[in-house]
Amino acid sequence: MKPPVLIGFADALAGIESAWCLAGDGFEVHAFARRGSRPALSRSRAVRIIDVVPPEENALECAAEIGSITRELGAAAVLPLDDHAVWLCDRALGTGRPTVVAGPTGRHARLALDKREQFQLARSAGLAVPATADADEPPPGEGPWMVKSALAVELRGTRLYRPLGRIAADPRQVTEIAGAMGGPVIVQSLIKGVGEGVFGLAVHGTAAALSGHRRIRMMNPQGSGSSACRSVPVAADVTGAAQQLISNSGWCGLFMVELLRDAAGKPWFMELNGRAWGSMALARHRGYRYPSWAVRSVLDPEFVPAEPHEPPDVTARHLGRELIHLGTVLAHGGAPRLATARAVLTVRRSDRWYNYRRGEAGIFVRDTWATVRAQASPKISAAASRIPWRSG
Repeated sequence: MKPPVLIGFADALAGIESAWCLAGDGFEVHAFARRGSRPALSRSRAVRIIDVVPPEENALECAAEIGSITRELGAAAVLPLDDHAVWLCDRALGTGRPTVVAGPTGRHARLALDKREQFQLARSAGLAVPATADADEPPPGEGPWMVKSALAVELRGTRLYRPLGRIAADPRQVTEIAGAMGGPVIVQSLIKGVGEGVFGLAVHGTAAALSGHRRIRMMNPQGSGSSACRSVPVAADVTGAAQQLISNSGWCGLFMVELLRDAAGKPWFMELNGRAWGSMALARHRGYRYPSWAVRSVLDPEFVPAEPHEPPDVTARHLGRELIHLGTVLAHGGAPRLATARAVLTVRRSDRWYNYRRGEAGIFVRDTWATVRAQASPKISAAASRIPWRSG
């Protein structure tokens, strides 16, 4: 019998890769999706999709449905894949409940969703954190500033919101943006640099199976989610601090420490992702089976992940996002046009594609089309010109 595992949301950036990882390691995979949506993962023969009320309509009802589905399936574990799912699973299945959540609950869920707590923890671990103020204080340093919600998701009434950040050019704009957001806000000087990630699995506060990546391209070259990333060794100047952060928090399960390395080579802490991340394809192609490890670690207290021997160096590329990057540069600049076209249109032997594997081409096609179509929307394109896109 294959142990049933429930994951969600199905349309999370890490949804497809995480489902394939779990199914390949002998789990029966079920995924919850917003009612009325058509996630690319619904094309998979290895995954059953179960609809729930969108948390943006009624988060409390959504959490109740996730709890009910978990009990009906007799799920061995539930793996939240995005910030909405972290909040919902903590609400429905948190500490003291019979079903195991292979993700943060209780104080760890609060840490995963509150950047203010993350900044304090990162500083105590020795990581550099940009100067930060709240909306009632003068903006730190010189502008421009990034104004963003302190909470990854926020319950307002019965609805779950994901407030989006914006760049402010002067203190007046900081006040206007913070007022429009309507919740707890943090203000930081905008730092330019290259995105890096430290990934791993924590077991009782000990970070294991560390791996790293560096962004190569972003959908919007001015700042957005990555379209291509490359495997790199975990940098020596962040390894110890990242391990200390995990130890100080007592963290268990998946984690990603997101960093930005500036032109002077200094790494700055951006946030702690306490769930699966968008570039899971890179990990899967290198043999780091983080989703399965996360589930096994909560089912078996003695579990130790078997790290891959001499994992290959690869570049993971998202076709839909690469096309958006190319189109953005050709239309609006932001990077050399000829060099960008050459880079995007060249496929190397070390390249791997997000959300592609043999026998599942339909998922790859649907995911690519859905990505391009969403970003081509006039409404979203207008927002993209004002708001730096977040990575997953």
